[in-house]
Amino acid sequence: MKTFEEAACLCLEKEGLDPQRAEISLSFVSKEEIHRLNRMYRNVDRHTDVLSFPLIEDFNEVNDDEEMLLGDVVICREQAREQAKEYGHSEEREVVYLFVHSVLHLLGYDHMEQEEKQEMRDREEEVMAQLGLERE
Repeated sequence: MKTFEEAACLCLEKEGLDPQRAEISLSFVSKEEIHRLNRMYRNVDRHTDVLSFPLIEDFNEVNDDEEMLLGDVVICREQAREQAKEYGHSEEREVVYLFVHSVLHLLGYDHMEQEEKQEMRDREEEVMAQLGLERE
């Protein structure tokens, strides 16, 4: 859990946000459960590796002194394990990467357009490198 906390702090600090004021919910679920959630909330009828459920739409509306409930991160550890094998790196790296990816979604990042995707990937790799979990 310490690595997740450190990863979240790095993501928040890079956005100029105080990690001490932020809260993120993290859950690990089965393939069946993430499939159900993906179908229910995204209308996508298959399992996935991670889902993000942001609670803040506009960070300009957050007061400097209030707690920030950023949202929920749901990770399928079984899918992460399979992806780690496929990509040839550790399960820890894959799970932390999925968490970082999801936290960036909570912070407003997206990857629908190529420019947005590159910006998000650059931030992910920057955080992962600071955690000592860069791609090999």
